[in-house]
Amino acid sequence: MQARMKNPAMLLPDAMQAILAVKASTEKGGVPQSTLDLVHLRASQINGCGPCIVGGARLARKAGETDDRIWAAAAWREAPFYTDAERAALALTEEITRLADRADAVPDAVWDEAARHFDERGLSAIVMMAGLTNLFNRINVATRQVAGAWG
Repeated sequence: MQARMKNPAMLLPDAMQAILAVKASTEKGGVPQSTLDLVHLRASQINGCGPCIVGGARLARKAGETDDRIWAAAAWREAPFYTDAERAALALTEEITRLADRADAVPDAVWDEAARHFDERGLSAIVMMAGLTNLFNRINVATRQVAGAWG
């Protein structure tokens, strides 16, 4: 597989700086990095973004994440490896990533469950990480970036 072009965020340096600033801000929202890594991984799985799935899994593993939790992220509802807070973050991530799948894009029940586990700063971090991941996914998928090139 070959990319259609270089990553657009790398070709537009101001864009990459802005993206990295958003990512750094998101990481200061009080949500454990392991949860943010799961958010990134799950959104990337939904969107079929090979570079983000492979790179995100590698980075999570380097940060101490277990193989079971990485491998089972796509089936988190059926796997015993996640806390209730992580499950709430993953459910919210799925709704944010699949906005067009239903009229009520992010149902109150999903939001309320996440709000039981995270304060507004934490919810902001999850929403921003899901949104940022969706941005990365769309850039990578559109330009056919190659999995394994980072992370």
